[in-house]
Amino acid sequence: MGQYANQPDFGTQATAILPTDTINNVSNLNASCLYVGVAGDIKVILTGVVGAAGSGPPTATEAVVFKAVPAGSILPVIVDYVLATGTTATDMVALK
Repeated sequence: MGQYANQPDFGTQATAILPTDTINNVSNLNASCLYVGVAGDIKVILTGVVGAAGSGPPTATEAVVFKAVPAGSILPVIVDYVLATGTTATDMVALK
């Protein structure tokens, strides 16, 4: 998976997650990668993205959609948010 900041090459913490459209200054995932249990699309905001004005939290316009992510896969990107609107994949786990 490579490293992001001080993260190891493997997960040491796992938490089941539910997508949400609430975005604020406190990330709900704190720079995690995702395990996908049931295939589908995943709309995420990557770690380090700031709002369009250059400060403050990001908005849904800064999100990207990963299409047709297969079941049982690990999405090899580091994210802070998984948005409910636009996400059809389920049974996701945040790995840190």
